[in-house]
Amino acid sequence: MTAEPFPPTLREVMLRPWWLGMLVFALVVAAVFAWLGQWQLGRAIDTSPQAPGATEQVRPIADVTAPGAYLPEPLVGQRVEVSGSFVADDFLVVSSRYNDAQQGYWVTGQFRTDAATPTSLAVAVGWSADRAVADAAASTLNADPGGALTLTGRLIADEGPVAPPRGAAATEMTRMSPAALLSWWHDTDELSVYRSYLVADAGEPLVGGLVAIDSPAPAEGSSVNWLNIFYAVEWAIFAGFAFYMWYRLARDAWEKEVEALEEAQAAGAAAHAD
Repeated sequence: MTAEPFPPTLREVMLRPWWLGMLVFALVVAAVFAWLGQWQLGRAIDTSPQAPGATEQVRPIADVTAPGAYLPEPLVGQRVEVSGSFVADDFLVVSSRYNDAQQGYWVTGQFRTDAATPTSLAVAVGWSADRAVADAAASTLNADPGGALTLTGRLIADEGPVAPPRGAAATEMTRMSPAALLSWWHDTDELSVYRSYLVADAGEPLVGGLVAIDSPAPAEGSSVNWLNIFYAVEWAIFAGFAFYMWYRLARDAWEKEVEALEEAQAAGAAAHAD
């Protein structure tokens, strides 16, 4: 009579070469997820936030952003100064603009800066509640854009272009987007354009009944980005899940092996009894 084999233990199955190799693979996957979590966590906390009121200190635009560059979130609303002159025939009206909760229109212009290469900045000059007043002011400025000057104002990130509302003219714009304005500007060959736009201060004369655009200081943001922290926690969970998957698969293999052995033993016992 031969002795019946004992079923393997879970530990014995996990120490087999195949499952040790799978453990190494799980370690590599977990290490990648842990690195991603650490990378995400490092971006969740701003270790050098701007000082309170930093956006209200007027800085040269070249110190804040460059043509074609995205405006970092801490610098949205930064007050800057820029020198140059407006381009004739490039004053356009943007609708759906609010001043003190009142809907109206902005008159915007192409401001050609005093740079070594042709560079332009979209500028919101003034606001009106009446479309006719805004159109008349734009026509006046297109006929006489004025000479060289230095503007101060607040830099705002591009709102992104959208298609005109159904039934509206092709030139109708409801978002303040330098990319959309650029498609209507003149003399744009080899032109560099700022992605952000400037809301001009009220210091310059406002023509044709325009009023200054209300542009308050941005709220002081938190130095902690909770969304990034959430992502970092997710990566940590994924790293733990890699180990759990290895354990679960090894346990399933062990249970199947034990079940198969028990069924074979039962079948052998039944055959012996017959």
